[in-house]
Amino acid sequence: MDFNIDTWMKVYLGKLKSLFGSHLLFVGLQGSYGRGEATVNSDIDVVVILNHATPEDLKEYNVMLDTLPNREKVCGFISGHQELINWERSDLFQFYHDTTPIFGSIDFLLPLIGKNDIRRAIRIGACNIYHMCGHNMVHEKDAKILISLYKTAAFTVQAIYYDLTGTYIKQKAKLIPVLHPQEQEILQIGITFKKQPNLALTEFERFSELLFNWAAGLIIKYKAKLD
Repeated sequence: MDFNIDTWMKVYLGKLKSLFGSHLLFVGLQGSYGRGEATVNSDIDVVVILNHATPEDLKEYNVMLDTLPNREKVCGFISGHQELINWERSDLFQFYHDTTPIFGSIDFLLPLIGKNDIRRAIRIGACNIYHMCGHNMVHEKDAKILISLYKTAAFTVQAIYYDLTGTYIKQKAKLIPVLHPQEQEILQIGITFKKQPNLALTEFERFSELLFNWAAGLIIKYKAKLD
């Protein structure tokens, strides 16, 4: 039987409401399903915000998930409201924009996210990519890690475009045509890897160097923007 995310989410949301009642503030969908880019191998990346989250809530949530079909595909984030509004604000930028609301709203996060938070998100993302890419080139030499880094780079590209334009575009196919050539290339390689993962092995050195140099440039550029 074909999997239908809308049908699954309806069942999921009903069980969440039964479990948490008025404590449930928000439910959202992230990742490939949230962007409308899911494949048969995609995880179901859900966000649950409660007015207050306890370890007991997590245990009960886990038990509830075990009653659902496709349990092995479910991942995501669960948090209390106070923890979320006090979260690292550079993380909140991506969290807010990559979350498709299903129940409730997280618009209360928007006033918390400033221009420098977005630029910090870009710089931190670039630092992480640079670090891991260099490590992978010297030590692991793992094509799967390279693919994962290009996937992560897509979020940094989205943030760069938002910093320049004030517009957040979720779908990669819509984002590519409006990017500068360097970011176009990074995003296109990530899309290509999804269709041809073996390419990361055969072209490991070239694509690693490209990503490493791109991240290095961003680290310097966005340090200057934050000064």
